[in-house]
Amino acid sequence: MDPIIAALARAAGLDKALDQFPDDVTAAAEQALNHANIVRVPTDPAAEPWPPMHTPTGLLRQR
Repeated sequence: MDPIIAALARAAGLDKALDQFPDDVTAAAEQALNHANIVRVPTDPAAEPWPPMHTPTGLLRQR
């Protein structure tokens, strides 16, 4: 196993998964690395990747 993948898995708290299912951890890490270029990082730090969450006004009771 790649020592970097093992170190990242242990840092993420995946010690048990790494011990019991090393092939699965490796496969998941490789899949994540292969898809890393698909994820778009926002250029504006204040930008939200989805619309802001608001409570519907019709469901609130008036006091």
